[in-house]
Amino acid sequence: ALKMPSTLRAAFHISAFSWYTFIVNYLAAKDGEELPAGIFVYGGPWKYLTFLNLLLQMTFFGLAAVNDLQPGEKAESALNRWKDLLFSVFAFPVGTFVVVLFWTIFAYDRELVYPANIDAFFPPWINHAMHTLVLPVLLGEVLVQPHTYPQMRHALAALSVVGVAYLSWIVWVYLTVGVWVYPLLGHFSAAGLLGFFFFNMVVVTLLYLLGDRLNSQIWRKNKAE
Repeated sequence: ALKMPSTLRAAFHISAFSWYTFIVNYLAAKDGEELPAGIFVYGGPWKYLTFLNLLLQMTFFGLAAVNDLQPGEKAESALNRWKDLLFSVFAFPVGTFVVVLFWTIFAYDRELVYPANIDAFFPPWINHAMHTLVLPVLLGEVLVQPHTYPQMRHALAALSVVGVAYLSWIVWVYLTVGVWVYPLLGHFSAAGLLGFFFFNMVVVTLLYLLGDRLNSQIWRKNKAE
């Protein structure tokens, strides 16, 4: 298998960055509009993992595009290392997690995660932009270039810190305004909430391992050829 030409890779990264920038701006602009009760109350879109994930993807693809446009040897650059770290530990596992968890809950009962009254404010394409397209774009990234993965324990430590920070944030929002970021969370006891959180962390960890496996399988095969 041939490595993707650098111009195509750069085009992919710039396109993805532009797309995410557009979506993030679209959603941020909605903050001032008349939205369903409670949707952007306190913290605006910043309390939704979906929105934070879009920012994460935008940042990653922005870094990747800048890295592509750097002259000279990229493999050893600090920017390249940060880019790989961001992709391997956060962009791939968190992005994939958002897609998997959202559609799993949506299929069970959409009112728990994306109530029907939101459809009047967010057309179906924006739902798919937030919750579907993320995955094929990430899989595209896996295919366009190899990524250096960090040591497992470092990756899991970083994921855990971010996970706990996000959990603390949504609990803080609840304690401040009495509204759960996702209606689903209101159905749990405190112990249930912790259990749900740990379950999700396990899923994210498995997705991290999946990304690592995909990366090594695809690019080891390429090297062999």
